[in-house]
Amino acid sequence: MKKFSRILLLLIGVLCIAGCTAKEPNTENLYQVYYVSNSETKVEMHAYEMKASEPENVLEELMNCLATVPEKLEYKAPFSMGFQVLDMEWEDGKVMLDVDKAYKNLSPMTEILVRAAIVRTLTQVEGVNYVGITVEGNQLFDAAGELVSWMSADQFIDNDGNAINTYELTKVKLYFANETGDKLIAAYREKHYSTNTSLERFVVEEVIAGPSGQIAGLYPSVNPQTKIINVMTKDGICYVNLDSGFLTVVNNVSTELAVYSLVNSLVELSNVNKVQILINGEVPANFSTSTFERNLDNVTTLEK
Repeated sequence: MKKFSRILLLLIGVLCIAGCTAKEPNTENLYQVYYVSNSETKVEMHAYEMKASEPENVLEELMNCLATVPEKLEYKAPFSMGFQVLDMEWEDGKVMLDVDKAYKNLSPMTEILVRAAIVRTLTQVEGVNYVGITVEGNQLFDAAGELVSWMSADQFIDNDGNAINTYELTKVKLYFANETGDKLIAAYREKHYSTNTSLERFVVEEVIAGPSGQIAGLYPSVNPQTKIINVMTKDGICYVNLDSGFLTVVNNVSTELAVYSLVNSLVELSNVNKVQILINGEVPANFSTSTFERNLDNVTTLEK
C-alpha cells in the first residue's frame, strides 16, 4: 500500500504558488485539471503540463493542483472549498481520500461537482482506476442517502463546456398540465438539441418552455420564468437545481404536480431512475421526500 503522510497533504494547500495552469504546454506530458465554476454549476478542465514522471509523483502533483487556486479566478480548486484532505491511500488501482467533516457542508449539487472534478483529475494517473472518499474514516453518503462507493471518470456527465457544438435530433416524452391544472398529459417532442447540453437538461428546458401549441389541450406545468442552475445525473439519480421561480405556480398547477411534470419527463430517459429537485441548491422543507420516482397516478389523456 502506498500511503501519503498527513504532513505531505497539509503542504498541498500552501505549495505551488506559481499555479497549475501551464503556458505553452508540451502535449507529450499534458494532463487536465478539473475545477469548479464560481457559480458552482459546472466543472471545467484546464490544460496542465506535468513536471513529474513517476505515477506516485504525478498523483502528488495533481493533488497539489486540486488545492491551488487557478489563474482564472472564475473557477475554484476543489480542495480549497472549505474542507481539508486528511489522508490518502493508493492500493490496487484505487485511491482513497479521507476528508474532514466540513465536506458535509457542501450543498448536494456542489458536492457532486467536487467529486467529479477530483475523480476526473486523479484517474488520469497511470494505475489509478477508481477514487473513493471517506469523511473522517466514515463511509460517504450522498444527499439521497445512497452510499458513494468507488468512482470512475465515466460515471460523471461530461459538463466541461469545451466540446465543439454539434446537434442531434431527439424525440422525448414530456408531461404538461391539462386545462384545469390538476393532471398531467404526456406529449412527444422531436427537436434538435446541442450535444454540449446533457439530454437531461434539454428535457428540463423543454418542460419549462411549455407546450408548443401544436397540440390543443396542453398547458404549462412549470413557471416559464424558472431559471436552471444545473442539471446532473449520477448513479441513476438526476439532480435538478432550479431557482426559487419554480415555486411560483402557474395555471393552478400545484408545486407537487409541477415536480412530477419534471420527474415523469426525466425518468423516460433510460439512464434516469429517480429525480431530486433542488431550489438554490437545497431540498425545500415542504417537499414530501428528497427524491422522486415516476408517478402515473396524476397522468390523464387528452379528451377527444
